[in-house]
Amino acid sequence: MNYETIIGLEVHAQLRTQSKIFCRCATEFHASENQNVCPVCMGLPGSLPVLNEKAVAFALKMAVATHCQIQPTSIFSRKNYFYPDLPKGYQISQYDKPLATAGVVEIVLENTSKKIRLHRIHMEEDAGKNVHGERYSYVNYNRAGIPLVEIVSEPDLRNAQEAAEYLRTLRSILRYLDISDGNMEEGSFRCDVNISLRPERSDRFGTKVEIKNINSFRFVENAILYEMERQRMCLEEGKRIVQETRLWDEHEGKTFSMRQKEEAHDYRYFPEPDLMPLEISAEWVSQIRSTLPEFEQVKKQRFMTQYQLTNYDAKLLVQEKSLADYFEQTVHRGGDPKLVCNWILSEVLREFEVSKVACSSLTPGHLAELICLIQKGTISGKIAKDVFEKILKQGKMPSQIVREEGLEQISDAAQLEKVIEFVVSEQGDLVKQYREGQKNKFSFLVGQIMKKTQGKANPKIVSELLKNKLEREDT
Repeated sequence: MNYETIIGLEVHAQLRTQSKIFCRCATEFHASENQNVCPVCMGLPGSLPVLNEKAVAFALKMAVATHCQIQPTSIFSRKNYFYPDLPKGYQISQYDKPLATAGVVEIVLENTSKKIRLHRIHMEEDAGKNVHGERYSYVNYNRAGIPLVEIVSEPDLRNAQEAAEYLRTLRSILRYLDISDGNMEEGSFRCDVNISLRPERSDRFGTKVEIKNINSFRFVENAILYEMERQRMCLEEGKRIVQETRLWDEHEGKTFSMRQKEEAHDYRYFPEPDLMPLEISAEWVSQIRSTLPEFEQVKKQRFMTQYQLTNYDAKLLVQEKSLADYFEQTVHRGGDPKLVCNWILSEVLREFEVSKVACSSLTPGHLAELICLIQKGTISGKIAKDVFEKILKQGKMPSQIVREEGLEQISDAAQLEKVIEFVVSEQGDLVKQYREGQKNKFSFLVGQIMKKTQGKANPKIVSELLKNKLEREDT
């Protein structure tokens, strides 16, 4: 029997606030263990939560950017369960009245696009982190109370590739909005996969299995592929799929059972008595909508149209908003778009990580001036690479380096003709071979001229003058 895979994803993204959602403790990732804690995020008796307005604004940005229906009133609830990393014994989240519902995210796969519906977006606090040693287990509560936005999709995804692209698109939106760093290695972008199989053409869902806390796109794809095959084999053998929570083991390359899946009533949700209902005004939503940036796919299409870039190059440039901004700032300072693109994707990204280009010592002004020197013929492409290395080490502007080190390109015809005359007389055998039809010797002769001028000769003018000389004397 052929089966159809039904996939829905629950994504937790850490919001990029400086303080936690209900207290003033810092959210820095690399703090010492249990450094950023207080009575509120530790749930000590008598402490009261106060909602972080910046966290609400960030969550609203995500909801507006994904075309959700913003709820005028939403309520925080207590989600009760016991686990050592949950200091209060409950998690403040949103349940029956979330911040936003009914959104949509469009994903692009090759030349096709697909709209993935969102069921809801809501806010909640993160738990702490268990650290397991050989003999003891410890709990670090620094993460407890960090603001999260949970994005829950409808079961619209049908394969591992769609799921991975959906996650990439979500993370891109979060980063373009500058509300989350989306760092999967540090746990600020995590994914739970809900997956089931059903016979093709059936309109009934199969039994759902949840795979918890997967922190890489590759692991998500691999976990889905494994679970699809595991469930298919169970169904073909006549076994019953158990509704449960499973974990992905990347070393074993398989999922394993963690616990039987809880239902919502198991958490004993009830409204958080220490927090007032959250009221969202239409004016606030409108103000946030007016600040939304140009997102990745729209920017890519514009780069292709406005700057005549290929689909491949434009896609690489817009993968990070900071990189796309760096490209445009360089172009606006006079750099030819295609040259700027080539330099960024080759030389610049060889030196810096994509996300760190914008804050590097190589400013758009440095790169634009370097490219303008190439365009004007002041320096050759080869010398430009040497100047580039000197910019990184010295921090000086390209024109200053060229001036101080005498690197200007030689374009004076009379000066170049003297060098050409010397090389032609010195390489008599090669010249003869060229005139006898071995045209491949021409490049070697050009190289000798460039060598005599220490790479400063204008290669275009050298080629023209050398060709004229060889053909003129040949006749």
